[in-house]
Parts: sequence; structure tokens; C-alpha cells
Amino acid sequence: MWIFGRQMKRIEAIVQSDKLGAVADALTGKVGGFAILEGKGRGSGARPKVRMGRGTSSMTAEYNTIANIVTIVNDSQVDGAISAISDAAYSGHPGDGIIVITNVDDAVNIASKKRGNDAL
Repeated sequence: MWIFGRQMKRIEAIVQSDKLGAVADALTGKVGGFAILEGKGRGSGARPKVRMGRGTSSMTAEYNTIANIVTIVNDSQVDGAISAISDAAYSGHPGDGIIVITNVDDAVNIASKKRGNDAL
């Protein structure tokens, strides 16, 4: 659906947690704001070794520590946001992450009651 002649997109990026600071810095100024959720995930990347007991043995962690960054932007900001995220999160190894872009039909700013692109 077109809101005020322009479309909005939700960008969700799942990246390794050690890249979170670089991704947040890269997005600052390119998007109006973003949310960060930290958690654990399992994908194609290698999982870290974890020391056991007194450090004499180790095991492979079941999950990697990841960060999920979510933002909603005007259609014209999508390419810039994707470039910023992918450049900041890139290491060249499997498990760097994934970016998913979906359409947003509408948005409402709770404080201002503005809708659509004006809510961003």
C-alpha cells in the first residue's frame, strides 16, 4: 500500500554481536532510529569454543551471540541503510548475518499521532 505517495520498508539485520557497535555507528545519521535485540542464534557461522571447569577442556558452544537490528525507513533510504549494515558487519566468513527487507503498510507515532512516513 502506498502512504502519501511513498512506501516504507522494515529492515531487519541479524549480525554477530561483536559487529553491533560498528553497525550502530554506521546507521546513525542514515536512519531515524533503530531497535537492538541481543540474543543467541545458530546459522552457518562457526560457533566459538568454550572453556570448561579450570580451563583444561573445552566444548563448542551450542549458539552464537547475535544482535538483531530493526529499523523502518522511507523507500528512498533502503539502499543506504543496507550498504551501511553490510559494510559494517562484513568479515568475509560464513555467519556474517542476513538482512531482510519487508514492506510496511502503515506506521503510527504514538507520541505525535502522525501516520505513514510522517511517523518516522
